[in-house]
Order: sequence, then C-alpha cells, then structure tokens
Amino acid sequence: MQIDLTSDFFELFGVENTFTLDQELLVSRFNELQKHLHPDKFASRPDSERRWSMQAASFVNQGYQTLRADLQRASYLLQLNGIDIDDETDTRMDPMFLMEQMELRESLELAEQSQDPLATLAGTRKQIKGLVSEQAEAFAEAAKSADWEQARVTTRQWQFLDKLLREIKELEERLDV
Repeated sequence: MQIDLTSDFFELFGVENTFTLDQELLVSRFNELQKHLHPDKFASRPDSERRWSMQAASFVNQGYQTLRADLQRASYLLQLNGIDIDDETDTRMDPMFLMEQMELRESLELAEQSQDPLATLAGTRKQIKGLVSEQAEAFAEAAKSADWEQARVTTRQWQFLDKLLREIKELEERLDV
C-alpha cells in the first residue's frame, strides 16, 4: 500500500473534506492503514522501507488525531483554506464573548471555595460544553457556506472554551488528590 505523504488528511483517509465527518468510516480507514503500515510488516525490509513505514505510520497517526477531534479538525480546515487563526497575536474578540469568559473563569475560581467544589465544577463544565456545541454548530454552518472569516472567529472562541474545559479537568484532579 502506497501512502502519499503530501496529501491532506481528508485525502489520506478517503473521507469528504467537510467539518461533519463519518467517524465510523474514519476509524475504519485508520485501522486499515495501520494494519498495512505496522512495523512488523517491514521488519525484514531494507532500511529505507522501514524508515518510510515509520514516516507513513506517523503521518497516519497525526492525520487521525487531527480529524477525529472536532476543534483540531476545524483548525485544520481553516489551514487548508488559507486562514491563519493568529491565536497568539490577535487579541480582538467579541466583547460579549469576553464578558462571558470572565464570568466562567470567575466561577472556576469560586468553585474551590464552594461547599461541593466537584459539583460546582460539573455544573460549569456542563455550561461550557453547551457553549462548545454552539461553537461547533456555528463552525459547521460557516464552513458549509465557505464563510472562512466567521469560521475563524468561531474557532478562536472555541479555543477559549476548550482551554476552560482543560482547566476544569486539572482542578478536578487537584481536588481529587
């Protein structure tokens, strides 16, 4: 099986270049590619083929990790469409979104002092996951209509929410100890 290391991840897995993916098909294609690229199949081959196998397996793994996660897939679609997210240098954000972020961050800070910190965090997580779902739907609509600037804005907001979810997980782990 030949793998084109210059193809995009959608081509690699033979799936449609859209935000909404058939996850079962993605997993099936990943397993098929992994089976063909397994290092044991190349153990007795020349060094160049073993190196290629490692590169191809790494490329397949990277592609799978990118496409299986909604936020990474959204960012990748932006990249494929020539849109830079500028997550480090672009500080412009919708003021209403920023206010909402401040309130969510404040609720995280207050959670530790609440009577039941884990329950408080669970409530905040549920709220954030609802907002993440809204961002995913907004991205899907923007991508469907090729409104890549709106898709970019949505993805940047989504990244903020994703960071809050990671912070909740870290805080829960600290509280569990």
